[in-house]
Amino acid sequence: MTAAVLFDLDGTLADTAPDLAAALNRLLVEEGREPLALSHLRPHVSGGARGLIRIGFGLTPDDAAFAALVRRFLAHYQDSLCAGTVLFPGVEELLEAIEERGIRWGIVTNKAQRFTLPLIEQLGLRQRSACIVSGDTALRPKPDPAPLLLACAVLQVAPEQSIYVGDDLRDIDAGRSAGLFTATAAYGYLGGDEPFENWQADAIINEPSEILSLLRSPW
Repeated sequence: MTAAVLFDLDGTLADTAPDLAAALNRLLVEEGREPLALSHLRPHVSGGARGLIRIGFGLTPDDAAFAALVRRFLAHYQDSLCAGTVLFPGVEELLEAIEERGIRWGIVTNKAQRFTLPLIEQLGLRQRSACIVSGDTALRPKPDPAPLLLACAVLQVAPEQSIYVGDDLRDIDAGRSAGLFTATAAYGYLGGDEPFENWQADAIINEPSEILSLLRSPW
């Protein structure tokens, strides 16, 4: 029996790419550079600030200018968290169906809490989510299993009776290490060099509604 369904946030529950890309482009313009197309930036959103600064400026954390650019990028993002961000099509219906079945659901993201909580509030999900674990809530972020184990502990459910849905290899690695049933959201950002078919998730879903069939599956 499925006791809980846990979701990554960016690229799984919500399409946050428009606001993250806009924050990067404001920073690029400030630095006298040309803005980049959303279609170019979308696959890198799951990499967070580090991934976007790398694609926008070609810098890594080892570069002297990196930390200051990250701070400015995050300030731009915080100023406009939910201007263009929306739930992916079908997510609202999925959450309603999960709730109707009496199953609790939660969010486990690497996004810092200062961005996670107000964003979830603006999306109308904060009171509905039974658990919210941010990137700075657990001792270590994904791909470490700690955030997912913390979420299961908060919900008082066994990891093996829970599902984790994510769109990044770190999500699947964390879920597998924590002992959850894992599902790759193939409609998400799918960043990284490794094809998502090779991530060794227990399932691949092409749209949110396919999660419902996993709830009925014998494990």
